[in-house]
Parts: sequence; structure tokens; C-alpha cells
Amino acid sequence: MTVTALRGHRPEVLADLLERYGREIQGLAYLILRDRGAAEDVVMDTLLTALEHGHTLRNDAALRPWLLRIAVNRALAVRRSAARVVTLTVVPDRADRAHDQDERLTLLAAVERLAPRTRAAVVLRYYADLSVRDVAEALGTRENTVKTQLREALEQMRTALGVDPAAGAVTREVLRG
Repeated sequence: MTVTALRGHRPEVLADLLERYGREIQGLAYLILRDRGAAEDVVMDTLLTALEHGHTLRNDAALRPWLLRIAVNRALAVRRSAARVVTLTVVPDRADRAHDQDERLTLLAAVERLAPRTRAAVVLRYYADLSVRDVAEALGTRENTVKTQLREALEQMRTALGVDPAAGAVTREVLRG
């Protein structure tokens, strides 16, 4: 029903898309931009773009990757045009979660240091859980390029975190929080 309504350019589909994909799009945009307000704007821009161009969606199963691609492109455009850097400080609310929170913040800082397109590849692969093929499609590049970006990003993050490369401790569970 959602794809049919999207193709029909029916505005009521926006509420359904927001409910189904809003949090994921916002999380993805936040990991790229590191700004909650800008990530919310990316969600709205993504949904409005989807409504405007929904008629071009040919495969019903491609809705999620298509929305994520729009979101990544919007987030990267915002990142390119942004002239300021926002640094967030998070204070853990419970002492027993402090270690996990510190680990997550350290990992997010390592992700933040990646180049924007590499960060987008990491976020799509490990946060949005897209296949390498879908990441390549979303970024408009080749699969081998994505594989190289992911390998190099993981090496950079392991080095930044002081992790033995053989241990492979950079995981999507930590990234998702």
C-alpha cells in the first residue's frame, strides 16, 4: 500500500513513511551529521523528496534502500554546506552503563573522524545493515569501492581505538547503541 500511495503522490503516505522509516533515517543522518536538528531536517527533506519522486520507484522491495539513499545524499549535502562543527558532550545517567557509554562515544568519535563518504558507507553498512551491493547503489559507486572504503575505515577506527586488528572489535552493536 505504501509504495502504491507513494506512486500516486498521495500526501497521507508521509505519516506511514515517517512511522516506518523515520527513526532509521534520523539515526543514519545523525551519524553522518552529528547534529540532531539537522538530522530531523534530513528526515523531512527525505520524505518530501520521496513523495515528489515516488513515481520513479519501480521495485516495491527497493523502497527502504531508496529512502536511505535519498537520506545519505541529503545528509552529505548538508555536511558539505555546513560551516560549523558541533561537539556533543554526553554524561552517562547510570554508573553501570558508564563503560558501555564511553566505549560507544569513543567509537562514534572515531566514525566522526572518517571522511564524509566513507562515514556514509560505514553508517549504511553497519548501522542501516545494508548489503555492500545496496550501499554501493545508495552511494552511486562500485561494490569494490565500498569494500575498500569499509576496510580502510575499519582499520582507521581500530587504530584510533587502540584495538588489535586481529581482534576485530568494531561492531555494529556498539555503533547502534
